[in-house]
Amino acid sequence: MKFLCKIFYDLHIFTIFAHYMKKVGHIQKLIAEGEHQMLDFKFEVSDSKKIARSLVAFANTDGGRLLIGVKDNGAISGIRSEEEKHMIQTAAQMYCRPEVEYTAKEWNINGKTVLEVIIPKSKHHKHQAPDHNNIYKVYVRVKDENIVANSILIKVWKHEKDKNNIRITFTDEEMLLLRYLNENGKISFEDFMDISHLNKKSAERILVNFILIGMVKMEMTDKKIFFIPTDLA
Repeated sequence: MKFLCKIFYDLHIFTIFAHYMKKVGHIQKLIAEGEHQMLDFKFEVSDSKKIARSLVAFANTDGGRLLIGVKDNGAISGIRSEEEKHMIQTAAQMYCRPEVEYTAKEWNINGKTVLEVIIPKSKHHKHQAPDHNNIYKVYVRVKDENIVANSILIKVWKHEKDKNNIRITFTDEEMLLLRYLNENGKISFEDFMDISHLNKKSAERILVNFILIGMVKMEMTDKKIFFIPTDLA
């Protein structure tokens, strides 16, 4: 009987250990990936408006995860207080327009709590969050950064459902754009306006149409936006 009890006890300890290692393995695997378009580390949550920008950026792009209590270098610091959880909830409900849905899981790693916030890609409206001046803007996730969506991207979203009705007539300006891209590989919006002598509205319309029919893609950073042929993207 004692022998059986010892076996059951050992199995129980092993199960607990295996469960713990599974938890540790999940978080360590995510940390090993480093920050990227679908993963961001946060040492702490101290500003609901700031975290709202991350929530909407993930929701507006491909979805993703926030690991709260993890430093930029991947070191686990743990969340500092329960208030951080409430600030995320406040960010999603009060400072995301419309509200961003998310789920949260707590992981205890060596006595420190890491909060995993999972944000699915939004299927509906594009979400907005306040910038540093409290002006609501649409944010997207590009690589490991949250950036403001430009007017061309917003128009692409707006007309996505109508892209099958787009007809390219290959005007002089459109042919000029294609030749430039063939020779140089990419072009900025300002350069396209300059070489085509088009106003902003007309230049945007051409680029939006080219993106919608799949001839051109946007290459975005927080400082510059380029348009490149799809076969080079």
